[in-house]
Amino acid sequence: MPDRNDLPGSWFATLVALAAVGIGTSHAQQPLPAAVTPTGADLFKQQCAACHSLNAGDPPRQGPVLADIYGRKPGSLAGFRYSPGYAAADFVWDEEHLDTYLTDPQALIPGAIMLYKQKSASVRKAIISFLKVQN
Repeated sequence: MPDRNDLPGSWFATLVALAAVGIGTSHAQQPLPAAVTPTGADLFKQQCAACHSLNAGDPPRQGPVLADIYGRKPGSLAGFRYSPGYAAADFVWDEEHLDTYLTDPQALIPGAIMLYKQKSASVRKAIISFLKVQN
């Protein structure tokens, strides 16, 4: 194995060469990519699809199928057993009611068995807009 003295200045020459081309001395960084705002479809998939389907032909999951939810009376989907509070709901699903429901389901429909609560207005809006176009 060669002695360190057999390679006079080789490590130093390498360091000088790297510095000359800017490797190791530059502090510039690549800019981070811009944050991507998730779409309503993305949010539905991440936060709703485990319990709800959008395909009218699918059997209900933990929650009812949400195909054609917009404009439908709560608790009216045949084949799903709803909490008793849904029978007393006297409205149809629209933006206002869906927003209130996604904020706190039990506040709109007492006894509703849905644990999901979304505090972010922008997330609720994206999900509701997505559901609206699924009709």
